[in-house]
Amino acid sequence: MSLTIIERRNTKKELAANFNLAGVTLEQAAQDLATTPEHVEAVLQLQVDQIEEPWILRNYLNKQLAAQGKTPLPYSRLQGDPAVHWFLNTDLIAKGRLN
Repeated sequence: MSLTIIERRNTKKELAANFNLAGVTLEQAAQDLATTPEHVEAVLQLQVDQIEEPWILRNYLNKQLAAQGKTPLPYSRLQGDPAVHWFLNTDLIAKGRLN
């Protein structure tokens, strides 16, 4: 799935907004996602090695927000169930790790 420049900008803003709303630190997210803070930051900037990584981060943030009784802010491109996108590795997403 390729994103336009505007879609990339919006997706980065949406991930950052939900990250801030969740109130987690880069360090905590990295620990929870079995990676480094630098890798979490790279995913927030959509500098990824695997296209599933933004979905993994989205799912993580959604779970964090749900645990706090908060509703995630809407995403324009990372919507719904990733399983409907044939090009995504849903097994990788289900593992919930960014390593």
